[in-house]
Amino acid sequence: MRPFVYERPTSVSAAIAMAYRPDTVHVPPTGADTQFIAGGTNLADYMKLGVARPERLLDLNTLAEPALRQIRIDDDKIRFGALVRMGEAADNNDVRRRCPVLADSLKFAASGQLRNMASLGGNVLQRTRCEYFREISWPCNKREPGSGCAAMEGSNRQHAVLGTSDACIATYHGDFAQALVALDATVDVEGSRGRRTLTFAKLHRRPGETPDIETDLAADELITAIEVPLARWSSRSRYLKIRDRESYAFALASAAVALDMNGETVRSARIALGGVATVPWRAREAEDALQGKVLDEATAQEAAEAAFADARPREHNAFKIPLGKRTLVRALLETRDMKG
Repeated sequence: MRPFVYERPTSVSAAIAMAYRPDTVHVPPTGADTQFIAGGTNLADYMKLGVARPERLLDLNTLAEPALRQIRIDDDKIRFGALVRMGEAADNNDVRRRCPVLADSLKFAASGQLRNMASLGGNVLQRTRCEYFREISWPCNKREPGSGCAAMEGSNRQHAVLGTSDACIATYHGDFAQALVALDATVDVEGSRGRRTLTFAKLHRRPGETPDIETDLAADELITAIEVPLARWSSRSRYLKIRDRESYAFALASAAVALDMNGETVRSARIALGGVATVPWRAREAEDALQGKVLDEATAQEAAEAAFADARPREHNAFKIPLGKRTLVRALLETRDMKG
């Protein structure tokens, strides 16, 4: 690990001022010399590997604003401060009751120790676990733009089949983000240019020709809150994660599903897929396929086919397409059978 300067700002405005550099404000956070850290479960790992090489770390745990550590639940929304730990949110009884998919996506995301350390704001910004990104001796367009993508012709069992490009097929490995994108969550952001709110679906960028630019955040912007609207589908929701082992592991395929049902008929569906895409993946084609139909195994299968219609497999990850379809079918039928 390279030497770095460690500082502890005491307010959001101070953290922004310390991160601001006129010549780098538009540089994506992943390429900034100064980076924010909270739980450190992702960034510290990549600093040890030499993947991330910040010259200065700003520890957000000393920020004084109480709202950053609070969970607020109203009749129509849940608001998470960005420094709320994953474990706090997963274990919150009201979160589990009002919107099970949120709690489940956090519970299955990591070991108990990691959930107690990792912040929600940091969790949604975690970087890929692509083996070629993590190993600095291999070419990787996400780590070093223009160097190539070793995963294309290498071992790509863990890689994405949706949202890929000719420059990158790295999977987004988070779980909580799938629930957030399915439920139309928003994020509050603060930076040198002021405050703004953006839909969670616009936070992450598909790789395209610039896979090194992973989010819509500038180098001096930080997430302050995540807000999830509550609606008729919130309580009838779940997160299903399929992995190589039952203990802590990343998803090979996962599905976040929320349903508004009129008897056996789908009024509205919210669906996101994990483990198979380069970003948190909203499966709108699957949602449209279910609209106004009786939800049975046949219609669930139709939705799954629609969800993966544009999938682009590589040599070793083609199995993710049938696995992803089966995962979504199972998640839909199990969510249907919940008490809404």
